[in-house]
Amino acid sequence: MSEISPDKLKTLELITLGKAVIETEQSALAALIDRIDERFVAACNTILQCDGRVIVIGMGKSGHIGNKIAATLASTGTPAFFVHPGEASHGDSGMITSKDTVMLLSNSGETDEVVALLPVIKRLDIPMIALTGNPESTLAKAATVDIDVSVKKEACPLGLAPTASTTATLAMGDAIAIALLEARGFNEDDFARSHPGGTLGRRLLLHVSEIMHTGDGIPKVPKDALLSEALIEMSQKGLGITTVVDDDENVLGIFTDGDLRRALDSQHIDVKTCHVKDVMTVDGKNITADSLAASALALMESHSINALVVVDDNDKLTGILNMHDLLRARVV
Repeated sequence: MSEISPDKLKTLELITLGKAVIETEQSALAALIDRIDERFVAACNTILQCDGRVIVIGMGKSGHIGNKIAATLASTGTPAFFVHPGEASHGDSGMITSKDTVMLLSNSGETDEVVALLPVIKRLDIPMIALTGNPESTLAKAATVDIDVSVKKEACPLGLAPTASTTATLAMGDAIAIALLEARGFNEDDFARSHPGGTLGRRLLLHVSEIMHTGDGIPKVPKDALLSEALIEMSQKGLGITTVVDDDENVLGIFTDGDLRRALDSQHIDVKTCHVKDVMTVDGKNITADSLAASALALMESHSINALVVVDDNDKLTGILNMHDLLRARVV
């Protein structure tokens, strides 16, 4: 029988411990499902009726979780921010107004720094939502609404480090935030406005008109132009494409690097005497300036093309857009 090396044994132990942590936290989350009840509804309605902000307060690891909950609320349509209870006792409680709602986090429900703020909050006569692991605690009893986020045990084998309890609190905070998002009718456009610097924000807010080439930057030649003239225009504008238009700026077709290769491969043409209209693509894809840049990207990807002609409602040329423009705008 082969012996297991110490390193192999250590690996197996680490895997076992890691799986045990996930299983413990999974059980803690499963137990929360039955706690989405009347108290959960009361907490959501309390926040929906709030004319101010949700002030999230927590100490230590609960503070880190509270910071995340506040950020999630704020980014999904519920104005919120985090206040550290230690700082609140030294002046930051002035951030809390009579229009606000306070959300207090404490697994024990007896955290000194949090409990010390209860008289201040009570004097303001504003709602308190507590997320605690002890429904008999000082915090739970003082709260307008107390939501039970208790866990049977921590994932830490010592039973000391907040692990399953912080996971449960975070999940309940997410549940509240997303329930409020749905109740408010918060949609993709709202999300984009609160995330203007993110990829999703750019995809939902940026329009073709903001990044397309216009005016003298548009490569274009008349319908009777020679192929050599089209190549010069393409070279000067550097977009790998030129539009072919009539006297009224109606787009008759496009000519691209790909069209040139196909023309040279399939025909014996004289670049100096051939007219671009004889080798152009007449059914090129186009888009309007008020379309989302994300829509332009989807159109390019679905048709495996690198550029789009931009037209107005009367199909007249107004601009041109290529994949490099989308890359520079970080839409891709």
